[in-house]
This record gives sequence, structure tokens and C-alpha cells, in this order.
Amino acid sequence: MSDLQPSMQDIQEIIPPLSSALHKGQAGRVGVVGGSEDYTGAPYFSAISSLKFGADLAHVICELGAGVVIKSYSPDLIVHPYLRKSTKEPELTVDEIVEKVIALYPRLHVLVFGPGLSRDAYMLETTKKLIQVAREKEIPIVIDADGLYLVQKDPDVVKGYRKAILTPNVVEFKRLCEAMGIENSTASKEAMAEELSKAFDGVTVVQKGHEDIISNGKIVYTCSAEGGLKRCGGQGDVLSGAIATFLAFGIAYENRVWKHSSNIPFADIVPIAAYAGCLAVRSCSKKAFDRVQRSMQTSDLIHEIGPVFQEMFEQ
Repeated sequence: MSDLQPSMQDIQEIIPPLSSALHKGQAGRVGVVGGSEDYTGAPYFSAISSLKFGADLAHVICELGAGVVIKSYSPDLIVHPYLRKSTKEPELTVDEIVEKVIALYPRLHVLVFGPGLSRDAYMLETTKKLIQVAREKEIPIVIDADGLYLVQKDPDVVKGYRKAILTPNVVEFKRLCEAMGIENSTASKEAMAEELSKAFDGVTVVQKGHEDIISNGKIVYTCSAEGGLKRCGGQGDVLSGAIATFLAFGIAYENRVWKHSSNIPFADIVPIAAYAGCLAVRSCSKKAFDRVQRSMQTSDLIHEIGPVFQEMFEQ
């Protein structure tokens, strides 16, 4: 295990330049699968954050009852209300829903699964199949919130997929360890994150907490940048959108959308993207908290993304 951080040069290396030579979509197209009648804020925060961090386009694939609500939050998001919750007689089968959603996959570089998904059985079954198709098509994925509940119940859905990033909080991390047969020992958080990643056969794990610990089973990054002192619901959703955007940048880098001399393999870009997302969101949280203190909400954090990105990565 190595305890280190990626260099700022490596992070900046994978960020597409602002250039008139690039056309719409080349700097990243992110899809967020989540959002139900009761939970509409989470997918919005994830998708709008991906745009604020620099993705060109953001799609939200949500449940029918969430679609109009999420559309009303922002005209910048492309909303597809294709998902369905369990009813006595759903008008669409799971396979029919999956076919509608995967028709969007050629338009996307990265997928986020989980924000506002709910634990409805029909929604979870649909999401499981959507993840399986994403694996087959080798689309990088980020899994958070109720998506992690799905992984906890069926670890094989992501096990061995090294283009996947899991973003558990303290409670979710403990449950994932239990699901993978890892005892809660006195080992360091870094060692535990590495062990969990190895149990998932190389899936990158982002253990959120006082420090964010990122491991793909081979390396361990520790992000201890100062954040805000207020914890409000939605910050994890911002992180999922940030990480997805840096992954999308990595796709553009790998496809040589612009000229660059370095050769960072995508296997290394995955944990770099996770670290960059953690670093940026912590910095946004600190800026927002310094400005509004105890009244800070996730929307305050989102307003800081542009200035923080400029200050951290464009210099």
C-alpha cells in the first residue's frame, strides 16, 4: 500500500482545454440514473454539478413522478422519466424500461447510479440490469446512495469491473465490508479501503469521512483538504457528479480529443478522477461555509464550483 496523492500536473493533464476547436459533447456527457417521486433533489445535485465542473451535457434518467419536478429545477438538464416504481400492474416491464434507457448509452461517456433512486424493488431490479449493460459496453460508472444498497445486496453486480467507483459514507462502507466478509478490525482506514477494493477485485472505493480515502487495491490516495464545518444533505451527490465529470475528461483524454504528450492509462485515471472530485468538492464546501457559515446548503456549495475550478485547475 502506498499513501500518496496524485500530482496536480496529472489532474490538469486530463482536463480538456477551453478551445474553439472542440465541439459540444467532446468534453463530457454524463448520465445520472436516479430520482424517484420522494427524492428529486439528489439526481439534480449530481447532474447540475457535473455541468458546473465542466461536462458539456448532463442527462437524468428518473422515475416518472420525478421527471417534471427535476425539469423545473433547471432547463440545462436533459430529463428522461423512463424509470418506474413497483405497482400492481406496471405499464412497462423491467426489460422494456432497460431497452429505453440503454438506447441513451451511445450518447453518454459516464453513468452515475443511485442518487434519489429509492429502494423500491422494481427500481433496483432495473438499475441492476442497467449496470450490467454498462459493464458490457465498458462505460465507466459511479455508484452512490441507494445504488450502494444494491451493491451491498448483490456485490457481483460490480465485482471485477475496474471502471467502477463506489462512494460510501461511514455507514455504507461498514455494510459493504460486511457484505464482502471483511471484519471490522483495528486496521487503519487506508488499509480497510484497500482491502475492500481488493475484495471487489479492483473496483475503486472512495471512503468518505473526515479524510476521503481512495483505493483501487493497488494504491491509496488520502484527501485531507480542509472542507466546511457544516454537513448538509446533498454534498455526496455533488461529489458523484464531480467524479463523473473527471472520468468523462479521462475518456476525452484517452480518445485524444486534444493534442497532449503524456500517456496516463485509464486504469490510473480512475483513482485520479476520484481524488480530483474529492479535492474540489472539499474546497467548494470550505468556500461556501466561509461565506454563509451555519446556513450553508448544498446549493451554496454548487455556486462555488466555477471559481474553485478556475483557481485549482486552470492556473
